[in-house]
Amino acid sequence: MANVVIDNPPINLLDTALMTDLDRFAAAMSGAHDIRVIVFDSADPDFFVAHGDMTTADAPAAFAALPLAPEQDQSLNPMMRLHERIRSLPQITIGKVRGLARGGGAELLSAMDLRFASLERAAMAQMECRLGIIPGAGGTAYLPGLVGRARALEIILGGQLVDAATAERIGWVNRAVPDTELDHVVDTLAARIAALPPGVARAATEAVDTAVESTTHGLRKANELLKGLFDEPAATRLARAALAAGAHTRDGERRLEALVDDIT
Repeated sequence: MANVVIDNPPINLLDTALMTDLDRFAAAMSGAHDIRVIVFDSADPDFFVAHGDMTTADAPAAFAALPLAPEQDQSLNPMMRLHERIRSLPQITIGKVRGLARGGGAELLSAMDLRFASLERAAMAQMECRLGIIPGAGGTAYLPGLVGRARALEIILGGQLVDAATAERIGWVNRAVPDTELDHVVDTLAARIAALPPGVARAATEAVDTAVESTTHGLRKANELLKGLFDEPAATRLARAALAAGAHTRDGERRLEALVDDIT
């Protein structure tokens, strides 16, 4: 498991320096098969990532020329390429949100697999339309899949700050939890994912992503991936261990989750 702490004073602006650091990190992680989960956190309790660097409006050509994520579609702008690189990482990516994430910061979060927010401290917004543009780092592409078309348009066109409780209710974050519980919730889930047998988390993610595009294709992809996992020794070993521990019995089935935790 890897933990990333974003620390770009004074407000964690998604500027060239931070984008470059994130791009280098993502490039290193793309081949790190021993790392299965990446948790993104912030050193600043008031800002996860404030937003993109507004000074790029004065030099759009220089911004467009930033050499980030060269393996991504070069017709996309550098922030889109960076977020696509993060979205396509083989690891499960989790955002741990305390403080504000607007614009490019919110889009960075939306590119991740999972997001958890502090109920008291976190809030998110896509305020770009109020500034005469549209979200330019993936928000228009990522949000509809998370919250639906109508709510995506409300977030983007309204430009208002969305508190953590509302973000949870509409699906922008997985859960909003009390700030004192956020570390435990995220770290526990990350550890559970990291402990899964090799290939399982990525197979589940690939199956879900395929199903988002097409239920029929998703079923076929899941069947293909399932066959591959059945061929791995972990599947047989864990099934036998579960049966030995009481699966298929009335008592065992009443506590199946705890039973599985005990054998893994």
